[in-house]
Amino acid sequence: MRIDEIIATSGGEPVFSFEFFPPKTDEGERNLRETLEDLRAFDPDFVSVTYGAGGSTRNRTVELTHWIKRDLGIEAMAHLSCVGSTREDLQEILAGMERAGIENVLALRGDPPRGETEWRPHPGGLSYSTELASLIGENYPFSVGAACFPEVHPQAPNLASDLHFLKQKVDAGASFLITQLFFDNELYFRFVEEARAIGIDVPIIPGVMPITDVGQIKTITGMCGATIPDRLMAALDWRSTDPEAVLQLGVAYATLQCAELLARGAPGIHFYTLNRSPATRAILSALRLLQPWVRREVVRTA
Repeated sequence: MRIDEIIATSGGEPVFSFEFFPPKTDEGERNLRETLEDLRAFDPDFVSVTYGAGGSTRNRTVELTHWIKRDLGIEAMAHLSCVGSTREDLQEILAGMERAGIENVLALRGDPPRGETEWRPHPGGLSYSTELASLIGENYPFSVGAACFPEVHPQAPNLASDLHFLKQKVDAGASFLITQLFFDNELYFRFVEEARAIGIDVPIIPGVMPITDVGQIKTITGMCGATIPDRLMAALDWRSTDPEAVLQLGVAYATLQCAELLARGAPGIHFYTLNRSPATRAILSALRLLQPWVRREVVRTA
């Protein structure tokens, strides 16, 4: 089922989704499949599968997305980026996704290949995610998603410029958006308000990453440009020698963060799982018991 249809027919219930990356080894793939089996019991609305830098996991992305949809019975979305591919390559990949029964694609420009610091389009390829969204929307029956950045894309000069480009992605065919991870909910609500003000009217799903390791989250935020509030960072540093204490704080913080997002009108939560299930299982279990969306006073609609 198309993700835009899943959101539209949710009846006010939040949409919960998980993101995974294709492992590069057979052992890693076995572990991921076990994780997916565990999370299937939590009845996610959809799962997304990332696309390695330079298309390094291209085949595994399509295979894993197809397996999740066919064998697990969970709706799945494949990521696709412009990196390392000509226009013809992208059309071939999209045709293969269509043959595999995949209905949802997240259109991304992609990051520079490992070892490179500047983005350069592939000769004969596409330069922007807007072009990829147009290619998909004009030629294939997929529901197209796109990424957005509550703290502004690292290469955008300011929020206004970033939102202008995001509007182009929506106009090109993106029917829902998923945010980069963030830890301050006011960033999300400000971003949604500004997006609505310029006519972006598609659902904007917040992306949340539970913190389970201090060093790891510092690396991830350093790469993507997300910030960690000072008080949260201080609390994490104070517990940095106790991995279990870090995990407990990370799960508690993410649970509170998600509860507020849903209470204030977010259409769902997209969990960045890092291919692990315990933290996500705990958070989602608590949210479904609490049901903050039932009592919400929607001041801003995401």
